[in-house]
Amino acid sequence: MPLSSCLKSIEKECAERRKVRKWTKVAQEASPSSRPAEESVDVEMVPASEVVPGDPEEESIYHARELMLPRLLGTVENQLGIRKWFESQGHEYIVLDSKEGADSDFQKHIVDAEILITTPFHPGYLTGDLIAKAKKLKLCVTAGVGPDHINLNATVKNGIQVLEVSGSNVVSVAEHVVMSILLLRNFVPAHEMIECGDWMVSTVACNAFDLEGKVVGTIGAGRIGYRALQRLMPFDCKELLYYDYASFPEAAAKAVNARPVEDLKDFVSQCDGTLGLVNVEPLKHFKKGAWLVNIARGAICDKDAVAAALTSGHLDGYAGDVWNVQPAPKDHVLRTGKNTLGGGNGMVPHYSSTTLDAQARYTSGTKNIIENYLSGKAQEPQNIIVGIGKHETKSYGQR
Repeated sequence: MPLSSCLKSIEKECAERRKVRKWTKVAQEASPSSRPAEESVDVEMVPASEVVPGDPEEESIYHARELMLPRLLGTVENQLGIRKWFESQGHEYIVLDSKEGADSDFQKHIVDAEILITTPFHPGYLTGDLIAKAKKLKLCVTAGVGPDHINLNATVKNGIQVLEVSGSNVVSVAEHVVMSILLLRNFVPAHEMIECGDWMVSTVACNAFDLEGKVVGTIGAGRIGYRALQRLMPFDCKELLYYDYASFPEAAAKAVNARPVEDLKDFVSQCDGTLGLVNVEPLKHFKKGAWLVNIARGAICDKDAVAAALTSGHLDGYAGDVWNVQPAPKDHVLRTGKNTLGGGNGMVPHYSSTTLDAQARYTSGTKNIIENYLSGKAQEPQNIIVGIGKHETKSYGQR
């Protein structure tokens, strides 16, 4: 039987098993008695007072459900751990998960909200039309990093500040990068083979390579990109490259022994693996069989072009946790896209930057941003995406 047919057969059988298994094991192991009183988080927030249940079919995406643990600060039930503090200041605090559509609680409450807090993992999308209705809105805070769910040009026009908890995710995401690179060594199909009772070593080994001796590059070499390069050093890669509008300081570049490449096409043509920004044109210049890891923003990569490159064998693997729309539609092509051997997919829900450690950082940072706003104190410059009437960073473009 051809290797690709063999893996597809295994994949079909495992898919049936997963339908039955789902996530009940995790849910059963959690004790409902661990439910906290009124401590922590939110997934999407607007100042207010009660949690409004959403569609039960979507609760698993952003509810703690049976896993009612105080440490899960980024859930609707735990409300970022700031309800008591917020209400002690005399403010109304509304936590909600009904975010899609004209009849959603999000659209109902946004018209009266002064502060909007969202997480980037399953956000409410603040469009230009909604901003026009939000006459009282003064501050948008991402409990985490990234404003892709916010129309930044509209916030500039309307004098709304946009901030994030910059740096709260850098360690978590850099570690996820390395995990994703190693995961693409056919780990997923190999594990599913074991679950399904098979043992065909040659099937999964035929496309598994060492990281040692390979060229790895990062497109975008900020705090996450640099930390990813640091963590790749022990693997003895042939060379580490980076592409960015700003070069590393000399000492930092020497510390990771990384070489800058100024032309994007030249950059991707040299890499066996690449982290970050890719669209249709540079994809043509990738080495055949390269791995692509995207932990930046989903829209950076053309989903259809990536899927086509996997199918054709031009890319041997694609991994990451960011999607052009979140949550990703059930029929999203990158949920199931595979390489020519039926593997090469390392996509997961957007969770790399919401580890328990990251949650502690971004909840603390969110509270600090709001405290500064309410008291009139200056915000930390690195957290400001949009100030009063102007963009303050190049990281997300001058939209």
